[in-house]
Amino acid sequence: MGGYLARRVGLSRIAHKVMPPSVTGPPEFERTFRAHQNCVECYPVFLVTLWTCGVFFSEVAAAGGGLMYIIARQIYFNGYVKSNKKRLPGFYLTITVFVILSLLGLTGILCGILHKYFNIHL
Repeated sequence: MGGYLARRVGLSRIAHKVMPPSVTGPPEFERTFRAHQNCVECYPVFLVTLWTCGVFFSEVAAAGGGLMYIIARQIYFNGYVKSNKKRLPGFYLTITVFVILSLLGLTGILCGILHKYFNIHL
């Protein structure tokens, strides 16, 4: 996904004649650039929540969350390229994925603690 988004920024650079290393130009280019940067900035949070869910709760649930994340970021990117306000559905879906993966990971951690230290099996 990252390569695809980077390619879209490159194509936008060509279309709007914005040469590297410049990151300013027409609003259409700046929105494309920011959409890509925002996706890059979200990636570490996604990896932490994905791995936590996969290790402590369920690999299948983590894989489903990962698929939803890819869809959410694509919706976000495509919306942001069109206008600032159209990015919000993808943003809200991304936050929802983060919350679900985090809660599932936390549930798995708590179940592991209860099992190991208190011999409670849930």
